[in-house]
Amino acid sequence: MSKSIEAKNLSAQLQYQAFGNPPSTLPQTAISNAFPGLEMDFRNVWKRILVGIELHESSNLVVAVDKSAPPEAQGLAEGYRLMHINDVSVMVEVKGPQYVGGPNVSLPDTTFNDPRMPLEWSNALAVIVHEFSGQMVQCKFESLEDPTKTVQASLMVRPFFDEEEVDGEKVRRAVIAKDIAPPGELTQSLCSPWQNDYRECACFYWAATRPDYVNVEARPDGTSTGNNWMQKDRTPETPNVYIVDDWMDPTLVNYTDLFRHWEKSLRFIIEGKDEEAPPPQPE
Repeated sequence: MSKSIEAKNLSAQLQYQAFGNPPSTLPQTAISNAFPGLEMDFRNVWKRILVGIELHESSNLVVAVDKSAPPEAQGLAEGYRLMHINDVSVMVEVKGPQYVGGPNVSLPDTTFNDPRMPLEWSNALAVIVHEFSGQMVQCKFESLEDPTKTVQASLMVRPFFDEEEVDGEKVRRAVIAKDIAPPGELTQSLCSPWQNDYRECACFYWAATRPDYVNVEARPDGTSTGNNWMQKDRTPETPNVYIVDDWMDPTLVNYTDLFRHWEKSLRFIIEGKDEEAPPPQPE
C-alpha cells in the first residue's frame, strides 16, 4: 500500500502550490510593504518575536511587557527601545550627503534628532530567527530620555513557524505560529484606500492608481489645465485651476472628511472627467 509523499522541509512546503489556487493567492504576490500593506501587514509578526515583550517594529520601542517577563525587563515599557540582540545591531547610524555632491554626514531623524535609525526586521533579524529560534538571547535596551541608561535582559526568541507532530516526530510547518501572530493580527493595520491612504499615502501603488489630475483640458500653447482630485469645490462651473496638494489647505479634502464621509467626498472619474455630482444633501 503506497503512501503519498509529504514534504517536511520548509523550503519544499513553501514552494507547494495547491491545485486550483491562482498565483494571486500566494503571499509573494501581495501588495505588502511597510506602509503597511493591502492584504496583510507583515510588520505585526515582529511585535512578539521576543517572548515577554511587545515591540513597535518601526521604532524598536517597547510598548508592553508581560507580567511573566524577567524582572530586569519589567520597566522597559517606560520609554526604552531595543538596540542589540546578541551583539546584532537593530539600530544603526545613517550617513549620507545632504545635497548633491556633498560630504557624507550624519542624517538625524526629525523626531528625536538621532542619527541612529531602526533597521527593517525581516532582514535585520533573519540570522537571529534562523539560529536562535526557541533559545535565549541577550538583548540590550536604551532609554529614549537618557541614552546612557541601558538595560540588559535575557529573552527567548519566539519560534516563527508552527509545529505539529507527524509519526512521532515534530515537524515545522510553513505557517506562521499562532503565538507570534494570533488570528486577525496580520490584518489589523492594513492600508485604508478610501480614507487616509488616499489622502497622501507614500506607496507607489496608490500614487499610481488613484486619480490626481482630473478634468484636464488642453491649452492652445500645448500645456494643460485641470483640477486636483482632492479639491472640494469641483463643478462644471469651477475654474480648471490645479491646487497644489497641501493637507492644511481648507479647499482640499482632509482626513476628517474622508473618515466621516469618503463616499460623498470622493468622486469617480470617467474618461478623465468627474462623474455627475450627487444631489445636495438636506440640512
